[in-house]
Amino acid sequence: MIKAFIFDLDGVLVDTAKYHFLAWKRLAAELGIELTEDANEKLKGVSRMQSLEIILKLGGISISEDEKERLTTKKNDWFTDSISRMNADEIFPGVKPLLQKLRKDKMKIALASSSKNASYVIDLLGIREYFEAIVDGNMILNTKPNPEIFLLAAKKLNTQPNECLVFEDAEAGVEAALRAGMKCIGIGKPEQLPQATMVLGGVKDFMYSHLQSL
Repeated sequence: MIKAFIFDLDGVLVDTAKYHFLAWKRLAAELGIELTEDANEKLKGVSRMQSLEIILKLGGISISEDEKERLTTKKNDWFTDSISRMNADEIFPGVKPLLQKLRKDKMKIALASSSKNASYVIDLLGIREYFEAIVDGNMILNTKPNPEIFLLAAKKLNTQPNECLVFEDAEAGVEAALRAGMKCIGIGKPEQLPQATMVLGGVKDFMYSHLQSL
């Protein structure tokens, strides 16, 4: 029986993914690398440093660790500047009604995002009150597809992994959820998330009846 709902942030609750893409694309261009939307799919759900490593590999570039730190900081500054103007209007359709229903039904709810800015974003959106637990990139050693983030979220909710349902839009996130022993609803296209337990176009498409099919 599902007792807990764990949500990724980017691409699931709100589209901060577009701001990440624009910042990474800008950084890649400075390095003489073209970051396409297809290539950007590989950056979803992984850490900031891993994302940079993927971009550097695309361009066949090798740089020092100090330079990597400088570039990731630069990218994050661009990103945080972009999202500083976000508000509740940018929450995806259906998200707030679902969070309200889950809370009313006394379901446990957690946020599990690899982003180190996740806490900042949910404050901008005004939805922190719905989450009993928040796990972000500052709290983990291993990023998705490692299951650490979801296992920590389950622990904070005092639930077993097999009692948790994860909502994820990234292939790495889906893999992490499954490796944690959880069911996973993929948000996006079936061809991009073939491992997901179920794939929906958006959180707005989720209904309690779907729990019977998991």
